[in-house]
Amino acid sequence: MKKIATLVFVSVLGGAITLGAYKTILEKDDPIVFNEQQTQSVFTPVNLKTTHTALAAAEGIDFTIAAEKTLDAVVHVKNVSISTAQPTMQDLLMGRVPQRRQLGTGSGVIISPDGYIITNNHVIDGADKLSITLNDNRTLDAKIIGTDTKTDIALLKIESETDLPYTTFGDSDQAKIGEWVLAVGNPFNLTSTVTAGIISAKSRDLSGLSNQSFIQTDAAVNPGNSGGALVNTNGDLIGINTAISSQTGSYIGYSFAVPSNIARKVVEDIMEFGNVQNGILGVQGGSLNSAFAEQLGIGETEGFYVDGVEEDMGAEAAGLKRGDIIKKIDNVTINKFSDLRGYLDTKRPNDVINVYFLRNGVQKEAQVTLLKNNTLTLPNVGVIKNAKPKDLRKYKVDNGVKITALTGGYAEYFANEGVQAGDIITAINGKKVNSVEDVQNIIKSRDMYQPLSIELVNSRGQVNRYGLR
Repeated sequence: MKKIATLVFVSVLGGAITLGAYKTILEKDDPIVFNEQQTQSVFTPVNLKTTHTALAAAEGIDFTIAAEKTLDAVVHVKNVSISTAQPTMQDLLMGRVPQRRQLGTGSGVIISPDGYIITNNHVIDGADKLSITLNDNRTLDAKIIGTDTKTDIALLKIESETDLPYTTFGDSDQAKIGEWVLAVGNPFNLTSTVTAGIISAKSRDLSGLSNQSFIQTDAAVNPGNSGGALVNTNGDLIGINTAISSQTGSYIGYSFAVPSNIARKVVEDIMEFGNVQNGILGVQGGSLNSAFAEQLGIGETEGFYVDGVEEDMGAEAAGLKRGDIIKKIDNVTINKFSDLRGYLDTKRPNDVINVYFLRNGVQKEAQVTLLKNNTLTLPNVGVIKNAKPKDLRKYKVDNGVKITALTGGYAEYFANEGVQAGDIITAINGKKVNSVEDVQNIIKSRDMYQPLSIELVNSRGQVNRYGLR
């Protein structure tokens, strides 16, 4: 029995020595090397790559500088309006008209030490009282200096005994897609909120009518941010946060700001002229794309195609023609109509711009002097424009505006009455008109329920009066 136990022990010991020798001599360190290589080749490079990618975008950028320069200049705007409430039976019996106070909130940006504030028109629209809460918790009353519904910009003024912190305008034309930006405002009544993102796109048109040109960002913007600041990393104001694209009403990744160059021009016009001065190029047309280019039989798919040139405007005087393709204005590339619209919204009448365009594939350049808009669509009548002296002489009248096209619901009626393009409107609602501005002022000042009456002289010299509803 002892011999068997001794034999088993010797066998096990011999096997252990043999296995140990094999491991020591033939497989020395291999498992450790393999594990280290696996760790290095799989984990370490991915970790390093991820870290470098994340840090590269933000390298050298300090958001705190821009935030510190902007926070005190962004204010909380409160809009108190009075609206008519649904009357109860008791109100009806008592002959009362119930009224309800409504509070709307938004943001604004102080742009001068003496208290001028820029915000969105929709933030202050319908206000009976406006109050501004500063970042130091002071609350001051504000008055409206002027508004522009087209760009959704409004200018307010507050009075303070001391100079106020303010932000300076940057050049939104120089802002780049992919550039870091901060949105500063008061979402959901959370004052002094800062969010960061990048510029996702420029010259965005949300209306589909080619009358907008927004900066698109992915900085979180929510209700209450409207009218707040969009600033670059230097703290320069490059936009006024205005809208979000959302099916829920809250931020889902898209926000839009009025470019600072447009906003600055609007407030400067309001301060100097009392209204916005628009410089008109005088071309009609649209953006090119593959389908439009194929229809026209041209090879260009980017740019603004000139389908018509307006009479007596800067484009006509500079020699632009139907079929030209505008590719660039000054230093701004024109890929679509919103590029053109956005840049022209920063210009005034009598500004001179350099237009670069293609004509039959040949690059050309023209200097164009922008003019004041002298056309207007008169409701239920059509397009009118300022009449030239020769037009007035032809119709033997001393004043008036000229019809250039009959449009709207009364177009067929007027045509049957013998009214045609070229006829002169001499008075509206009993007031003589000498220009499109006169017509605009009459329309703005009239009661919305007041019928529109026009006095018109036709090509036969007949004076007729028409009442329109």
